[in-house]
Amino acid sequence: MVSAWALVSALALSGLALADTCSTLKDISNIDVADPFDLSYIHEQNEYWSTSCSALKPSCILFPKDANEVSAIVKVLNNNTEPFAVKSGGHNPNNGWSSVKGGPLISTQKLKQVIVDQETGIARVGPGQRLDSISAELQGTGWTFVGGRIGNTGVGGLVLGGGLSYMSAQYGWSASSVLEYEIVLANGTITTASATKNADLFKALKGGGNNFGIVTTYVLQLYRQGDVFGGNLVFLRTPEKDKKLLKAVRDFTEYNQDNKAAVIVTAERGNIDLIDTWILFLFYDGSVVPEGIFKNFTDVGPLLDTTKVQTYAKLMAGSNWVVVPLSVVQIGTETIPMPSAENSVKVMEGIHAHWRKITDTVLLEPGIIASIAYQPFPKAIAQAARARGEDLIDTDDEAHRLIIELNYSFLPQGDYAKMDKKLQDTYGGVRDRIVGWQKDGTLPDVYLPIFMNYGFHQQDYFARLRPESRAFAHAVSESVDPQGFFRNRTGGWKP
Repeated sequence: MVSAWALVSALALSGLALADTCSTLKDISNIDVADPFDLSYIHEQNEYWSTSCSALKPSCILFPKDANEVSAIVKVLNNNTEPFAVKSGGHNPNNGWSSVKGGPLISTQKLKQVIVDQETGIARVGPGQRLDSISAELQGTGWTFVGGRIGNTGVGGLVLGGGLSYMSAQYGWSASSVLEYEIVLANGTITTASATKNADLFKALKGGGNNFGIVTTYVLQLYRQGDVFGGNLVFLRTPEKDKKLLKAVRDFTEYNQDNKAAVIVTAERGNIDLIDTWILFLFYDGSVVPEGIFKNFTDVGPLLDTTKVQTYAKLMAGSNWVVVPLSVVQIGTETIPMPSAENSVKVMEGIHAHWRKITDTVLLEPGIIASIAYQPFPKAIAQAARARGEDLIDTDDEAHRLIIELNYSFLPQGDYAKMDKKLQDTYGGVRDRIVGWQKDGTLPDVYLPIFMNYGFHQQDYFARLRPESRAFAHAVSESVDPQGFFRNRTGGWKP
């Protein structure tokens, strides 16, 4: 059999157009190509968080095993005009971001290497890993990866979007701990990017998404870790608990000085058993939790407390209950300045009242679960990220902030457009309030990027970066992809 490299090169030189990618790769390579009736296709197509993504049927699914096979795929794609997508864990629910209709899907499922240098804690990790699987691989080594909070999340999308972690106040973004990327560029070239080689590309990949190439290996700095404390507190919602928990998350953002401690404060509503609850995620990077560090939350009186000392791998494995099967999922976000103690009620309760008012209008939607998550974004995260090098997000430590995640999950795929508008109304109302409060002095006028990993397709991620960061990302994209291969052929936000 003629190698993919040889045949693609020959066809390119002769100027002949290739047939579609799927049939071409079947003819010329040993790359695994799954057709719509193959079990591997069906399984992979069901591995999305949102059924709206699963409903987009690719012409085939490609399962490359190394960078050379990814390069061969890219070279074939360069000889046609098919749309395509690259998938790590399928966590991002935006249609077309890691899903595609009518073109090939490149699955990184077989790029799952985890190779750890036990002395230095430097690891080579493939984008096919998920947070629960990499945590299981690292179990017993004494090292940990600065990953996200839900085990089912894929490493590839998490890191390219920046990546927010329970450990971010210690180590910055997930991307902050990347030492080197192995990446396949738009012309099929395999190269590496680090602080000393292709440094502009290295910076652009930290928060730049899928615009610059297909990453086949992440070289990561790991960190020492033993057992951790973590789990959930569950509260039945009352107006009084709303007030106490909103105040507690605001106060924790300002007063917590222990960077090993982290919380996510989430309110949930739904029409299944009339859900109206608060679910809190508590984390401490150690087995001995300082007394009183989570007191403002536990004093509110949880109905259920699952927190305990456990391994990080068990914590990740036990977090996947948040994934709602068989549902359409939509996620949006906003970043807000932390209000002063004096303005806490006005801001925190004002945002929450807006969220409840909008969600009142969707509670009859079949299978609806609506949630809002308040996530502390203290100055320590920006400081830790900057200490480890430049990134596109470029957050300063002028103010504490909170990242708000807004989720809707529901059953009818035909209601996507209607719920799309509801999500825009939800995060748009938050944004309008923040801008108004900044104008009247209620909130400080500080830089407020949106967090890519939670961004909705209607939000303009790059427009919310600093203008110089957006210009930088565009320049790097033009440099490594002058023909617009990734800009024009696959989904995602574009600089």
